[in-house]
Amino acid sequence: MIEIKNVYKKLGGKEVLRGINLEVREGELMVIMGGSGMGKSVLLKHIIGFLNPDSGDVLVDGVSIPGCSRKELYDIRKGYGVVFQSPALLQSLTIEDNVALPLKEHSDYSDDKIGEIVRERLHWVKLYDVEQKLPSELSGGMQKRASLARALTLDPHLMLFDEPATGLDPILTATIGQLIVDLHGRIGFTSIAVSHNMSFAFKIADRIAMLYNGRIVAVGTPEEIRGSNEPFVRNFINGIAEKLDEGK
Repeated sequence: MIEIKNVYKKLGGKEVLRGINLEVREGELMVIMGGSGMGKSVLLKHIIGFLNPDSGDVLVDGVSIPGCSRKELYDIRKGYGVVFQSPALLQSLTIEDNVALPLKEHSDYSDDKIGEIVRERLHWVKLYDVEQKLPSELSGGMQKRASLARALTLDPHLMLFDEPATGLDPILTATIGQLIVDLHGRIGFTSIAVSHNMSFAFKIADRIAMLYNGRIVAVGTPEEIRGSNEPFVRNFINGIAEKLDEGK
């Protein structure tokens, strides 16, 4: 479903992506792992179309994202659900109005129909009787789940998660991970999540791609990644702070 072909990108004079090649199969849960500053979020922004590569290409369903016009990109994004590091909820709106935003912007549904969909999506993420609350009245984990509900309102076929477990304790991290797995089983979307959290990645991933120094250095199932002999992968899994050859 997604093909990333030899993508290079410089930001602020630094080469962040150095020839990324990766394929994501339809219906799979792919996690892109790596340390801070390795380019995980930059790669995700290329798939969304927030950034264009200096060279190379990103294709979604065979369509070149960098080659799209603004209108074409807007239409394609209607099939995306995006969950950011922060919940990104509008603090002046109720949870109901926050979750309803994509429907009000991109559908012709009646208010009653929108309300029905909002309640259903909130129930999918195990949130009940929160519609009239403000984001500040919810815990951090509940806000994350509300943002996930909002991302699901337009029935996306592609879900993108940018560090969805950031700021959560281990129990809430496991809860979010299980929600993603359960929702994937319910809906069957294709998903890419970027994360540096190993327990989260191993819980949800069909396959994991390890990103180091602007390149994908390993791709495989969680079991294959655990057994990898690639030095960066071994050090990352074992939490070893070792200076590796940056030219590798």
